[in-house]
Amino acid sequence: MTVGSLRTPAILIDRATALRNLDRMQAEAIANGIRLRPHAKTHKSPLVARWQVDRGAIGICCAKLGEAEVFADAGIENIRIPYPLHPANADRLVALSNRTHLSFIVDHPAVAKQWSEALVRRARQIDVLVKIDVGFHRCGIDPAAAGAVDMIRMVASLPGLRLKGLLSHAGHAYHAHTEDELKAMADTEARTMRELADRCRSAGVKIEEISAGATPPARFSITQKGFTEYRPGNYVYFDRTQVALGAATFDDCALTVLATVVSKPAPDRVIFDSGSKTLTNDGARGFDAAPGHGVVIDHPDLLIERLSEEHAIVKATKGSTKLEPGDRVRIIPNHSCVVSNLVDQAWLVDGDGAEALPIAARGRIT
Repeated sequence: MTVGSLRTPAILIDRATALRNLDRMQAEAIANGIRLRPHAKTHKSPLVARWQVDRGAIGICCAKLGEAEVFADAGIENIRIPYPLHPANADRLVALSNRTHLSFIVDHPAVAKQWSEALVRRARQIDVLVKIDVGFHRCGIDPAAAGAVDMIRMVASLPGLRLKGLLSHAGHAYHAHTEDELKAMADTEARTMRELADRCRSAGVKIEEISAGATPPARFSITQKGFTEYRPGNYVYFDRTQVALGAATFDDCALTVLATVVSKPAPDRVIFDSGSKTLTNDGARGFDAAPGHGVVIDHPDLLIERLSEEHAIVKATKGSTKLEPGDRVRIIPNHSCVVSNLVDQAWLVDGDGAEALPIAARGRIT
């Protein structure tokens, strides 16, 4: 296939750019003596996961059990689920642990005890980490709470669970307003995790691993002392948000959406065939305002001002556009992770050549 022969909208992955992104992050991890465990929720592709492992990644992360099952079936031998799984999933988790080295997180004492009981009944022991809230205030225990070390010690004592260490996610870094603020978030996360690990060790709790991960602060976090593992996800493709947060340039963005102009209602307005089912409704975040639903490559004056399901309504901010129905454009989306989950298949692009890339783990939300 050629890019020119593809039906639109189509998701394109520039192979050379994606591989360059993987090589760069892996080299940084090696240089800093840290294990890389990429989050596969961005690409959801066993082929891309294999690229990552072949370059030195210790394994991958998955958002849900359903994703992990796909990657285990594809031969990925080490999978971590940094998501608060409920013990109702014990049978699936144990079955999955027969096919890959599996670990997951806990962040609630009652749930940890239920997991212990469920695994003891099945005569199994599985690795866990305790999730720590380092400022995002989503999941995780409060590291400053009086009972934080007691909670971690309790998890370490539970049969069926093998405590490996602590895990964090600085998701609030996506909301940083400046480079300095982003760096401060990374510094605070690392310091918080080191101090909590030291308190645990002083209390006799063995902490082997300190795992962190997010793409925006990676350039600061991966050089921090204390972390044993880093889990970036978006770095494989990047997107407009990562550019706006200083984590990448537009030349680093491997994923684009190929779209066709299907209508031109006015000289200053065109319609693309890439609506919310392709570009998503996610807004871009970053240090400066980033209006619209993506960047149209080679057309900086175009603003994708709104989306309906099948249409992108695009305004020419400088009065008019030369685009006409039938013309094609490439769009860098605001959030590439969600775009991957919207299609069954992307296209690996080398020059004008295009090869099908199945998104095997898309839609695995349980």
